[in-house]
Amino acid sequence: MILKDIELLRELCLCFGPSGCEDRVRELIYEQIKDFCDDITIDRMGNLIAVVHSEKADAKKIMVSAHMDEVGFMICDIDSDGYLKFCTVGGIDPRVLSSRAVTVGDENRQTDGIIGSLAIHHQNAEDRKKITPIDKMYIDIGANSKEDAEKYVGIGDFGTFKTNFVLFGKDDKMMRAKAIDDRLGCTVMIEIIRYFAEHKDKKPDCNIAFSFSVREEVGLSGALTAADSIHPDFAIVLESTAIADIADVPENSRVAKVGDGGVISLLDRSTIYDAKFIEFALQTAKENNIAVQIKKYLSGGNDANHIHKSREGVRTLALSAPTRYLHSASCVAKTDDYFAIKELTLKMLENSKNLFERYIGVK
Repeated sequence: MILKDIELLRELCLCFGPSGCEDRVRELIYEQIKDFCDDITIDRMGNLIAVVHSEKADAKKIMVSAHMDEVGFMICDIDSDGYLKFCTVGGIDPRVLSSRAVTVGDENRQTDGIIGSLAIHHQNAEDRKKITPIDKMYIDIGANSKEDAEKYVGIGDFGTFKTNFVLFGKDDKMMRAKAIDDRLGCTVMIEIIRYFAEHKDKKPDCNIAFSFSVREEVGLSGALTAADSIHPDFAIVLESTAIADIADVPENSRVAKVGDGGVISLLDRSTIYDAKFIEFALQTAKENNIAVQIKKYLSGGNDANHIHKSREGVRTLALSAPTRYLHSASCVAKTDDYFAIKELTLKMLENSKNLFERYIGVK
């Protein structure tokens, strides 16, 4: 069944897919695009790469990238009472973990559990002032012994938050879910692939390689091999970014705002983004009346880190969804921003000739 936009995003967010365990996400994406692209491959790392070819023989190549994986957990021990000890996969604040519902297992077998820790009634005054460290937490799957727990889960299995996808707020335009980072970017790419298949007269003057990458949350390794195999001239990285537009944060400390469109990065901890590409994105947004904003803080990093350094170098742009409570069980974003990112990415690809003309005479 072909799913569209927010319903598709819902299904992707609900998929079990921590770093290193992206199979279910990839299977869903494959089913959604297999009949709409000119070429589709899965490389040794697990990246899914779908290509839309230009009719020009000497066409330049644009890589559009989003990662399939999400933050999660790995089971590292099972104690005699059947409780699971775990470590985090990707950056998760321990303060958002206690009492969270989770799913643990692998692509083929999963069971539900709860992250537990010592209840406040059993903590002393000093303990109550501290953040409970992860090594003092455990996952309770209802087992009564190690042998019982091992019927459902093993050391080295993975886990994710168990969270429903909920629309809320005025006109149901706010979204709450796990894994919006970066299933939102994946959804944008799927919709654009299908758009070009359905509007063959709109095919741009470039080859487009859509890379659904693995393992972004634990070292960006999937994007490294994908970029080396695609060998693009340009890249658009679709992401989610933490924004701090919440209560008691002063205006000058807010990175971006939910509802103000996609977020364009100037630089982060690993990448300085191409100035002419940024200019092109802002001009395209203005000409098409698409909401867009500039990221007002230098932080983080994403798959652009490896992509822009691959081979001879790649001119790269990052366009992110402004997201509250990133890397938690309940990320919050807005449907308006999803549609703005989708429209801006599509218009940039359709008008790629104008992008390329900015580099005439530049190696």
